[in-house]
Amino acid sequence: MAIETGEFRRLIETHQRMVFSLSLRITGDYATAEEVAQDVFLALHRSGEQLCSDDHTRFWLRRVTVHRATDALRRRSVRPESAADEWTEGGNFETSAGRSPVALEARVEDILRLLPEPLRVAILLRYQEDMLPDEIALMLGQPVATVKTHLRRGLEFLRRKAAVTLKEYVRGTI
Repeated sequence: MAIETGEFRRLIETHQRMVFSLSLRITGDYATAEEVAQDVFLALHRSGEQLCSDDHTRFWLRRVTVHRATDALRRRSVRPESAADEWTEGGNFETSAGRSPVALEARVEDILRLLPEPLRVAILLRYQEDMLPDEIALMLGQPVATVKTHLRRGLEFLRRKAAVTLKEYVRGTI
């Protein structure tokens, strides 16, 4: 049983930013993230899934997005393509200290992309999607302890990299 057109349109409008943002941060590539997002919503439409609540819908979309984005990363590692110029939004704004928030965001994104896939997925689901470790574990089919380990190791990695590469943005110690 397919989702009605009006309901499907509402689901896309409500969740497209979350799906795209999550896929972009996992894959690190704008075009791939667009493909993943389209694929996720196409899968939703084809599945005829009975989504009984907004929470169930968000859970389903996050789970499928993570899996599809991970699959895209694996395909890309098997068939590496030439690196295209990355898409960035906004201008070159300067803060009062002469630092660009756009440049900072890009550098943080670069550090995030250095994380191994399982750590990056756990960090994104926890801090971008505001999911609890037990929710992440349920969604990924992993033990809660594994998710907590991925979160701890991911945060340690991010702190170490930030201490080295973002010195001009950090006051004191991290």
